[in-house]
Parts: sequence; structure tokens; C-alpha cells
Amino acid sequence: MDLRRMIDHTLLKPEATAADIRALCEEAKERNFKAVCIPPRFVPLAKEQLQKTDTVVCTVIGFPLGYNTTAQKAAEAREAVEAGADEVDMVLAVGALKEGDTAYVEEDIRAVRAASEGRILKVILETCLLTEEEIRTASRMAVEAGADFVKTSTGFSTGGATVNAVQWMKETVGAQAEVKASGGIRDKETAIKMIEAGATRLGTSSGMALTETV
Repeated sequence: MDLRRMIDHTLLKPEATAADIRALCEEAKERNFKAVCIPPRFVPLAKEQLQKTDTVVCTVIGFPLGYNTTAQKAAEAREAVEAGADEVDMVLAVGALKEGDTAYVEEDIRAVRAASEGRILKVILETCLLTEEEIRTASRMAVEAGADFVKTSTGFSTGGATVNAVQWMKETVGAQAEVKASGGIRDKETAIKMIEAGATRLGTSSGMALTETV
């Protein structure tokens, strides 16, 4: 297991500057992380910084609340791809899921799937706001709508990844999709627990600390 190649080195704070993104990319190059996950406006900068490396550029859609309209999310995804994004992490329409409007949730994902033009699509469930049943339902719908990953959290809500949520997600998607654990993964022990539960990607701002001795 190469932990470095499982890390999405993340900086999504609203106060992030271009200098911060350049530093993030330098760290990603140093450790050969799988991806950087950054705000949409920095996609061109990150793409430039990571030329001729194995680190891809990931950005976020409908972030962090997920209640943008489907058309807005699709437009964001389209613009991100045009700017050079290799992967997009979209936030699920959490309220629609809780209302039981599964048709809306699935169409929301399908629209972003189409706008992403074949790029890796991860669907953020915001598991801290969901029951086990809702997590399983959302995971199933994400797969049916064409997602490549289901992801636990934005890191901006009431909680982050948990072992239970990752297990439920992996049990539901099986081999049809992968699981990204994100939110609150700040030490290697926690990272390993998430991987053992079924995660193949870790979203964290602590990638450097996690890989100090890898």
C-alpha cells in the first residue's frame, strides 16, 4: 500500500491564496500525492504547477452545502473541466435526499456526470447529516447515476469521516465504485482505519504529517 498515492492533498479554506496553492502543489510534488483538491478558481494555477507530474487536479462543485440548482452544478463542472480539472467532487443535494426526492438527487448527479465529460466524479454525501439508511441510499443512487467514488464529507459541516460511514458506503457500492474518506483525518492511525474500512482515497489537509515516515 502506497499511502501517498491515496491522498488528495486538500486546501479548501475560503482564505486560501494563490501563494498557498503553489505551496500545496510543491508539497504534492515532493510526496507524489495522487491529487490536490482546491477551489475552482485555482484550477488553472494548479494545473500549471503540476505539469509533468503524476499528481492530478481535483476541484469541488456545489461546495460546501450542495443546495445549488442542478443547472448551476453542471455549469460549475463544465467550467472546471474546461479549466483543466481531472477530477470533480460534487456535493449531494442533502435536503432533497432527506425529503425522499430520490429522482432529484439522481438527476442532479447525472447532470454533473454528463458535464464532467469523463473525468473522475466523486459524490460527497455529508454523512454526518445522514442516517445509515440515507447513507446507503445515497451511495446506491450515486453509483446508478455514474459516480466513480462516493465521499464522506466536505469538512465544513458538523462532522467528518467515520469508520462506520465508510463501511456502510463500501458495503453498498461494492466493486462498482470507490470510497473517499474525508474530514478529520489528521494522523496515520486514523488514515489506516479508514483504509481498512474500505476507503481507497483520503481527502486531508494533513498529507505531509501522514506521510512523514512512509
